[in-house]
Amino acid sequence: MVPGRRTILLAMASAVLLAGCGRPGSMPKSMNDRPDDMTIGRADAPVTIVEYASVTCAHCAHFQAEVFPALKAKYIDTGKVRYVFREYLTPPSNIAAAGFLLARCAGQDRYFDVVEAVMRAQPEMFRGASTANALPTLRRIGHDFSIDDKRFDRCVTDADGMKRIQAGMAATDATTPIEGTPAFFVNGRFLQRTTGDIQDFDRALTPLLSQTDKP
Repeated sequence: MVPGRRTILLAMASAVLLAGCGRPGSMPKSMNDRPDDMTIGRADAPVTIVEYASVTCAHCAHFQAEVFPALKAKYIDTGKVRYVFREYLTPPSNIAAAGFLLARCAGQDRYFDVVEAVMRAQPEMFRGASTANALPTLRRIGHDFSIDDKRFDRCVTDADGMKRIQAGMAATDATTPIEGTPAFFVNGRFLQRTTGDIQDFDRALTPLLSQTDKP
């Protein structure tokens, strides 16, 4: 069921964030591209990293702030890795959905910038263990990206966009069960993170990239 306007804008329940990466479980070794994937990096890069994340997940925000800049500079910007981001709602899911819908509304060129801005604003959105400031914060982020109030309201209540998010999550739950976010797959294989920093990716990527360097 697609939440109505009041559900998304006014009835934002529960400020509890997803507790973290959880157990990885048994993960499939391969996944197909999806038409609504958001990607950066060279399309024919030898390695593809898929991340499942939520803009209301504190661990996702930590990765985005502390690890992703190094990953991007070392592997994505150099053409070694194609990075795919897939939206996965975590509590409070209405706020997560609104954040993703806002990012989509900003356009593909600014999608990742909006996602980063929303993650960075989590302390502001959930100040005092309340969701009361979530909507004003998202609206302020919209203004920062030239999205006025009228357009903002249309963006975060986009029924088709909500259906797309729900369909994507259903596809994930059916083929690649995610037991915690952020969750990463490198060339289709689940990445078990142990250090929580760039070294996790170094260990996974070095042998794969060394194979591509062979004559």
